[in-house]
Amino acid sequence: MNHSQFFRRIVFISLAYLLSVSTCMGQVVCPGSYNGHLQGIATDGSNAIFWVFTRDLVKTDAKGKLLIKKTVPSHHGDLAYHAGNIYVAVNFGQFNKEKGHAKSWVYVYDAEKLELVSKHSTPEVVHGAGGMGYHNNKFYIVGGLPKGHSNNYIYEYDKDFKFLKKHTVSGYTLMGIQTASYAQGFWWFGTYGKPQTLLKADETFKLLGKYNFKCSMGIASFTKDKILIGRNYKTGSKGYGGQALSAKPDSKNGLVIIKETSKKGLK
Repeated sequence: MNHSQFFRRIVFISLAYLLSVSTCMGQVVCPGSYNGHLQGIATDGSNAIFWVFTRDLVKTDAKGKLLIKKTVPSHHGDLAYHAGNIYVAVNFGQFNKEKGHAKSWVYVYDAEKLELVSKHSTPEVVHGAGGMGYHNNKFYIVGGLPKGHSNNYIYEYDKDFKFLKKHTVSGYTLMGIQTASYAQGFWWFGTYGKPQTLLKADETFKLLGKYNFKCSMGIASFTKDKILIGRNYKTGSKGYGGQALSAKPDSKNGLVIIKETSKKGLK
């Protein structure tokens, strides 16, 4: 091996090592290709990540090892974890229409084996249930929004899914709110649009900030100092994959990615 070959080999090994380290530090890739795009992510706070790809419910460990994959009816949206179960916002009707077109539900799955535990109708979510979060013994559902509305809506339910209250937050955003999570003392909401917008609110849903940050395909509390952000990418002509990036709160930008190894294919 000549000097030039040796140098190139050292550089290659060093780059490979750095890439593997940064991947472990900041990025978790969900194995596989799915027919629907990533709708949301949730975690149990330590060992598992749950992913929804519209028609597929997936469980991986915290490093991305596939544990369970299950086909589910469309449209399964964003989800939340609580006390050994995962809760998924489901709509069998149309999104972003006025009352009478949506068929909103919450499907509850056992987090261990992803077996269906129960279903709860949530007809109050009239524009289509698309996402949900959990905080202080309450569930909060978000979803679609027709054009012409001046506010986004959040629907509050007790632990048995008895409807309690309808909240408003922010102004209109394209197709409403896609993802929701309570983490590190604040509510975080992901929305569509160009650019995509992150909404930050306090416990009473008082809007504290709007930021140009992509989290419309997943946001989830993970550890006391880390939030995971779901990102979507294409796998071939029709398939989709997903990954979770580590993020932390930032006073200027709302959230910032801690480490992102590659932006190739991300949406």
